[in-house]
Amino acid sequence: MEYRKGREPAQRLSYAGIPRHSARHQIEFVVVAAIRIYRLLTGRQFVPTRVSMVHPRSKGAAAFARILGTEIAFGSKVDEIVFPPGAAEFPLVEGDPRLNKILCKVCEESLNTREHKVNAARTLVENTLTPLLPHGTPRAEGVAKALGMSERTLARRLAEEGTTFLEVLQQLKATLARHYLEEESIPISKVAWLLGFEEASSFSHACKRWTGKTPRELRSAEAEFA
Repeated sequence: MEYRKGREPAQRLSYAGIPRHSARHQIEFVVVAAIRIYRLLTGRQFVPTRVSMVHPRSKGAAAFARILGTEIAFGSKVDEIVFPPGAAEFPLVEGDPRLNKILCKVCEESLNTREHKVNAARTLVENTLTPLLPHGTPRAEGVAKALGMSERTLARRLAEEGTTFLEVLQQLKATLARHYLEEESIPISKVAWLLGFEEASSFSHACKRWTGKTPRELRSAEAEFA
């Protein structure tokens, strides 16, 4: 998690070593749980200024709004909770400054002695690609830049894992297509847009290539299986 200070403090969530697209329900749980914990810690029924999540959702979005007291912007670029002004100054219920100081020291020591593992290049690329797809098919150069490395370095790291940027991109699109088509309330034309296709027909051809089925056939098969 990344905490951003300011008039409206924010908590931005990110994944380390885990594909973001495979954890849609987990991120929803974490966001709701985090807000409930913040309310318990402060003894205030405050409402977030904004809440955003990367994955799209149509069905069930109203339920989240009722729980959190604010609309959630699904299909956003980041997973983030933006708190109301002054929230960072709310005193904690039964807060213990001495215990907090001890716990901070323990956590810092644990982090310093922890063996840091580098995220798999494939997972880094997938998590970077997912929010970029609706804006058109991303290029390897842009993804490498977003990850703070050269395109050549990115290609080398992916090669070490036995894959290429194009393979990761196509496999991610195929996986996301299945996830998005499970949401029956999302039109196929929008699924095509979410995956970076300008035309629904292009998405249909790609889906046929990936799965052997058209989007409609795949959606029907998923519904029957469910």
